[in-house]
Amino acid sequence: MDYLLAIDQGTTSSRAVVFDRAGQPVAIAQREFKQHFPQPGWVEHDATEIWLTQLAVLREVLQGAGISARQVRAIGLTNQRETTVLWDRRTGEPVAPAIVWQDRRTAPRCDALRAQGAHRILARKTGLVLDAYFSGTKLEWLLDHVPGARERAERGELAFGTIDSWLLWKLTGGRVHATDPSNASRTLLFNVHTQAWDDSLLTLLRIPRSVLPQVLPSCGVMAETDADILGVALPVTGCAGDQQAALFGQACFTPGMAKNTYGTGCFMLMNTGDTPVTSRNQLLTTVAWQGPAGAPEPRTAYALEGSVFMAGATVQWLRDGLQIIHSANEVEALAASVPDTGDVYLVPAFAGLGTPDWDGQARGTLVGMTRGTTRAHLARAALEAIAWQSADVFGAMVRDSGLALTELRVDGGASLNNLLMQIQANVLGVPVVRSRVTETTALGAAYLAGLATGFWSGADEIAAQWSEDRCFEPQWSEAQREAGMARWREAVDRSRRWARA
Repeated sequence: MDYLLAIDQGTTSSRAVVFDRAGQPVAIAQREFKQHFPQPGWVEHDATEIWLTQLAVLREVLQGAGISARQVRAIGLTNQRETTVLWDRRTGEPVAPAIVWQDRRTAPRCDALRAQGAHRILARKTGLVLDAYFSGTKLEWLLDHVPGARERAERGELAFGTIDSWLLWKLTGGRVHATDPSNASRTLLFNVHTQAWDDSLLTLLRIPRSVLPQVLPSCGVMAETDADILGVALPVTGCAGDQQAALFGQACFTPGMAKNTYGTGCFMLMNTGDTPVTSRNQLLTTVAWQGPAGAPEPRTAYALEGSVFMAGATVQWLRDGLQIIHSANEVEALAASVPDTGDVYLVPAFAGLGTPDWDGQARGTLVGMTRGTTRAHLARAALEAIAWQSADVFGAMVRDSGLALTELRVDGGASLNNLLMQIQANVLGVPVVRSRVTETTALGAAYLAGLATGFWSGADEIAAQWSEDRCFEPQWSEAQREAGMARWREAVDRSRRWARA
């Protein structure tokens, strides 16, 4: 059994990766699935389609690697976080479309809770800001709007989960309803200090405890798959939300180490050790991982996190919405064909603004256009928007931690865009270091699974496997950075509070 199998279920595609003992990807399989936008601000997925695409890539990747499931030691699972699924325990079928983390339908409910002062208790117990981003108000909405759902939930007939729980349920034929602390800590229902579901939060959001999954350590045996899935039963021994998994995959095991993942969104996390740090700058306090299972007191690592909702999805919008590019790969060359944006700024607040603004009513804004503005300027403005949003988060992290972060480790699909990475180094003023293995989200899930089974001996062995692909050194002066940031913040201000309930 010389391989680990990682499930990497993302916002726009389901992926599977086979890793060898050196932490190198042997084969990758990926399938996109449909995004649904039934109303302005609403984003939905078909949870059944997610399961079917994930099942397909699991089988494909083993074929691509030229191995059988019997050669796999264990499975690690990582997932898009906050996306909310509610399903029938008897049939295993969703009772409604999954509400995606980007969905803003519960923003008015968050505003009402904030007016009641509920944001204070939520911040104190969960480490999160009160925002429609998180699962709690999405679940409350489903219970209130799906006919009969609340009554059925109270009778114990329905199950709630983020995508990890949904996949564990399907992988085990409904035998296991579980999650891990990193995913649980994104629900507004989980107390990060007691490491348990919190009754006062359940009461606040009117959630019956019977719908909740069991919380198990991120590193340890969580489940065993049905043999029918891959021909042999395999243990699932690692689980973490995608951004926490990427932090683990980047070997950020020491407090103060930080990474940024460029996927559909952009997520920067910094390891803060075994103590949850309360943010003064609108960052999130989150569980990074917990494990190993079976220890007398499984160790919990915490992180500070900043969330940018639109990163790679901004490039998708250029492709699918504006149709100024045919594929995402074209954006780098197009953006590089002009030396700058011509003072054009794109604020991609299509799903509101995340860290540090947390404005659910902000909307996408494009400013500074003239008759001379071309699609190349828009492409470059899109890349710069990703970098500027990340710089906002980076600054908040430095202020909260009191640490002068000396580099930023990066991963994710958009980290392969050299122009974007150079822009990122310019606006941050510190080196941006891309790891040799860019599949760090899947790798983190594999590492967690492998540590639980003895596939790897410990964190030191994993850290020794990390290697640099390329380092991007900043080329801007401090004056250029300050002027650019000031102009960016002017553009952000113009996007604020645009949508009115």
